[in-house]
Amino acid sequence: MLKLSKKADYALIAVRHLATHRGEPSQSASDIAEAYGISAPLLAKVLQRLARHGLVTARHGSSGGYVLARHPKEISALDVINAVDGPVVITSCVTNHGNCDQSSTCTVREPLRRVNESIAQVLRSVTISQMAEDSPDAELVGLSI
Repeated sequence: MLKLSKKADYALIAVRHLATHRGEPSQSASDIAEAYGISAPLLAKVLQRLARHGLVTARHGSSGGYVLARHPKEISALDVINAVDGPVVITSCVTNHGNCDQSSTCTVREPLRRVNESIAQVLRSVTISQMAEDSPDAELVGLSI
């Protein structure tokens, strides 16, 4: 089953929250966590990782918290996921490090590589700005098969 980690889920929630609160004072990890009923300590670690990757900026002091480091149109879902979980891979054989006992006879390595690249491309094309749109009918990405 393809599934995002809890940290990636929390990161996307936090970045979307920051996008919808642009122009307001910075948002603390505990305020964001409370708004969505998620673990504040885990969200704080996720936000720190996002800050290390330049996606959010930490502001210190009495009105401290987090803000987006770039415009939400310039941050993709893939950027956020990669910052928290590392590269998206559906199987190790699609990476340069992935060799298995079946490498010489495998018939699905190339198709899986293409699937993996397609998933990455979809995540790359979805911006935080699109995710933050209020319209329930807002189309994030069109898939053509």
